[in-house]
Amino acid sequence: MENNMKQTMSPIRDLKPSLASLEEDVMSGLKKDQKSLPPKLFYDAEGSRLFNQITELPEYYLTRAEKGILITHQNDIATFIGSSSTLVELGCGNEEKISLILSGLENVSDYIPVDISLSALQETADKIKNDNPLLSVQGIRADYTESLSFLSGISQNKKVISFLGSTLGNFEAEPRELFLNQLAQELRLEDGLLIGIDLKKPKRILEAAYNDSNGITARFNKNVLQRINKELDANFQLNNFSHLACYNEEDQRIEMYLVSERIQTVEICGESFHFQKGERIHTENSYKFSVDEFEKTLHHIGLRLRKVWTDQENHFAVTYVEPLNV
Repeated sequence: MENNMKQTMSPIRDLKPSLASLEEDVMSGLKKDQKSLPPKLFYDAEGSRLFNQITELPEYYLTRAEKGILITHQNDIATFIGSSSTLVELGCGNEEKISLILSGLENVSDYIPVDISLSALQETADKIKNDNPLLSVQGIRADYTESLSFLSGISQNKKVISFLGSTLGNFEAEPRELFLNQLAQELRLEDGLLIGIDLKKPKRILEAAYNDSNGITARFNKNVLQRINKELDANFQLNNFSHLACYNEEDQRIEMYLVSERIQTVEICGESFHFQKGERIHTENSYKFSVDEFEKTLHHIGLRLRKVWTDQENHFAVTYVEPLNV
């Protein structure tokens, strides 16, 4: 039975960051004046499971709005992607959104999901392969925020790189531009990008989305500490930290923190980290955009915005982007 299951699993190319890389991210972040942890650390198996729960919450409009766009504009999106293309998905999470895209396409040659979480990646790859047995599916486990070198030479066909959700908003302005520029370097003139952006909206809607009444976002935020405990033999006491998410109107971003509820000391890899009561660990930013701002950023790095699809409430946008023909 075990051998048969292994044979049916989709192949995964594993470029997982080393434990040393995780340790460096954690130690360097906690030594800053404003202690911080990068949001990519959220997505171990448990974090991915919790995030999938978050996407189903009534307060969390993002995934619901984005899926509505993919359903309503499925045929138009398919026209831009074209037939016989290779579809690359950065941060696949689960299979729901990409399934909506694939169902509108004809003769897609390859699907390449990319994720830092092996469990999420394997599950998505297997489900897509099961639903599309003639489709070539090759997963890549990688930290795409560190390097996109795995994209080089992956297809001779037209390539469309999908970067859905609101992950682009996790980047600060300069790293965001650098990341988009790195993506641009991987594109030929016929290739394209399918990018999701979370649009500006009232503070009450934004803060509710990151402070759900069921406390799942709080568990998701705290899980990063549990991951550090497991993988780096740390001793964070999760009950000694609380979840905080607030909207910074000046910078137009949601900021997420873990707040120390007491004076405490945490041991990680033989080093001690001291926390004052009320001291914060910054775990995530989620910037909100206008379409005009996004278009200006793209143009600055040699990309052009070809098409924008939004939901009825104008809460979210899915965009099709391609190289400038200059």
